[in-house]
Amino acid sequence: MNASPHPRFAIAVGSGGVRSIAALGMVQVLMQHGLRPDLVVGCSTGTIFGALIAAGHGADEAVRIATTLWSPEVATQRRWRALPQMLWPRLGRFDADFAMRHDHRVMQRLGQAFGSLQLNELPLPMRVVATDAATGERAVLRSGSVVQALRASFALPFMFAPVMIDGRRLVDGCLTDPLPVSAAADADAVLALGFPAPMPQRIDRPSRLLAQVSSSLLNNLMQARLAEARASGQRLLRIEPQLRQRVGLFDTAAMPALVEAGRRATEAALPDIVSLLHRGPALVAA
Repeated sequence: MNASPHPRFAIAVGSGGVRSIAALGMVQVLMQHGLRPDLVVGCSTGTIFGALIAAGHGADEAVRIATTLWSPEVATQRRWRALPQMLWPRLGRFDADFAMRHDHRVMQRLGQAFGSLQLNELPLPMRVVATDAATGERAVLRSGSVVQALRASFALPFMFAPVMIDGRRLVDGCLTDPLPVSAAADADAVLALGFPAPMPQRIDRPSRLLAQVSSSLLNNLMQARLAEARASGQRLLRIEPQLRQRVGLFDTAAMPALVEAGRRATEAALPDIVSLLHRGPALVAA
């Protein structure tokens, strides 16, 4: 591990489902121009792709691994007890560990990719952001199992069960910090890649109305966190790759195009990135 007590250049990868894989294209361009980050921060699905970066995988290899880690089949293992638990909470023993999906396949894939690696053993230091379900506070994981940290960070309530780490029940990091630049507040400069939560195109069922509400809340939270970082004087630049079509949460077929979108956005932002790293003013892109 090439740890630094005071990181100079951090990258933050936020939530966004499969879209967060654009971070691989971003890092590829950075490395080509000799701009090597010395800290990775991630939350929610962004932790998966951030961990592949921190583990030192090249873009092509990382995409191959990511295709197995984040795919529709990892989230299709329904728990047969979930529906009875929702309909008859007392009889079904509904509790804080409720989940619609099993995580067996997810854990198997994460184990194959990262094995017994610890966060503080990664070639590039990494911090993983989750949410303490009991207090609603942000939890920043800097050590411990990579697999457990990732699993906690994308434990979206109702979809996956929380993860117990150090006595805390942890859930998805997007609930407290969708684009976790503040977890790298000690870095001299932060380059953040994040996407707004998608809004449903039409409201024709209860689930889409709920999605509209939750997406609005997450997007407002992201903007508030960025405004807070700007007010504190944190030096950061946000990149949001422009996508040519809507991309589904598990649309792995779009991964190559998303990586390319990350490359294009980073190339276009290179002058601002260089300015971020070599000048004093704080930068926050809209």
